[in-house]
Amino acid sequence: MRRPLSPALVLALVAALTVSPSTVAADTDIGRSVLPEGDGWASAGGGTTGGAAATAANVFRVSTPAEFRTAIAGDQPKIVYVDGSIDANTDSDGTPLTCDDYAVDGYSLEAYLAAYDPEVWGREDPSGPLEEARQASQDVQAERIRYRVGSNTTIVGVDDRSEITGMNLLVHNASNVILRNLTFSDTHDCFPGWDPGDGGTGNWNSEYDHVEVSGSRNVWVDHNTFDDGERPGAEQPEYFGRKYEVHDGLLDIVRAADLVTVSWNHFAERDKALLLGNSDGRTTDRGYLRVTWHHNHFDGLGQRAPRVRFGQVHVYNNLYTVSGDLYQYSLGAGVESQLYVENNLFDLRDGHAPGALLYNWGGTDVTGVGNAFMTGGGGRVAALDLVAEHNAARPDRPLGEEVTWVPQYTTGVQPVHALRGLERKVGAGLL
Repeated sequence: MRRPLSPALVLALVAALTVSPSTVAADTDIGRSVLPEGDGWASAGGGTTGGAAATAANVFRVSTPAEFRTAIAGDQPKIVYVDGSIDANTDSDGTPLTCDDYAVDGYSLEAYLAAYDPEVWGREDPSGPLEEARQASQDVQAERIRYRVGSNTTIVGVDDRSEITGMNLLVHNASNVILRNLTFSDTHDCFPGWDPGDGGTGNWNSEYDHVEVSGSRNVWVDHNTFDDGERPGAEQPEYFGRKYEVHDGLLDIVRAADLVTVSWNHFAERDKALLLGNSDGRTTDRGYLRVTWHHNHFDGLGQRAPRVRFGQVHVYNNLYTVSGDLYQYSLGAGVESQLYVENNLFDLRDGHAPGALLYNWGGTDVTGVGNAFMTGGGGRVAALDLVAEHNAARPDRPLGEEVTWVPQYTTGVQPVHALRGLERKVGAGLL
């Protein structure tokens, strides 16, 4: 039953007539919700409340990029309700911007391809005026699409139409942030760079995650959808024999970020999806990157679901739909990672085998408890020993099973058979 408006909410409705971006009383059952006690790592360290303590003057309803940028700034407690679709690639009057609008100093993709074709340029890194023009153009786009979230903030969609598209949302050196009930879509880089040495044969590399959590603590990411929108990676062309990759990560948690819970989200159709720790040499991440992933649907991801360095990471009660030609692995055990993988269900499709689900990127041990798999979207659910399957498939990169820590923060781990219907319960609009 919906609660009656409090006096504070009535004041907020009055203030909406005069304050920009508009301050309103949206559904406080969502906006003032806090992370439940014991719900993953973000419940430690005092818990995560976001903007629940916001005064009426700091409750905003926004529908344009300018309103959104203003509302999320600063460290005062605040609730930001996203109403409709906010497209970061628009100018101040709402006119859509294309990649051509960001290009400067004579940059064009056609000229770049002609100049740095390995048959012409060779295998050296691109340099010179066109590479400088690419970087300058990238900087122009970055200024438009990068948004920084202040501490003590809740950002929440008002309904299932609430979408943030084309935006690189940075939770950078902040604390106590909640992101809920939003679709994050198509954060694309207009100016990917060619690296001829990446992977031995070269790769296109792009900037801009949908959401990057860096140097921040106590962050809750819940009931959101992350996808490629109208620019699916599978439909991108190939140049120099490699996919022209215009997307980076869906959600990256890096640079000593800590105490994060990622729950009930739908992550869809991305190659390099979810990264925890971005460098083997960043030893300052030791003791940080403590993250819980639970009740997410990892749907058609190519790799990094997630890939982990350094952190104590609890991955439990997630559904993995393993499919597609780009699939490489799901869980990546990197340097000094401490993965505790519990009661997840892996739906193996398109001929993918259990031995591909885990990959050793320099890790030592992975704890796997109660995981299971099925094939083709249904059928019998069978027990899965992740480490044994990996070691059988990749005896050159063995992993141990020493239990280096035991998760303390959970509101309850479900039996794995209960996850078969999880895809109908996750993502934006399903709070």
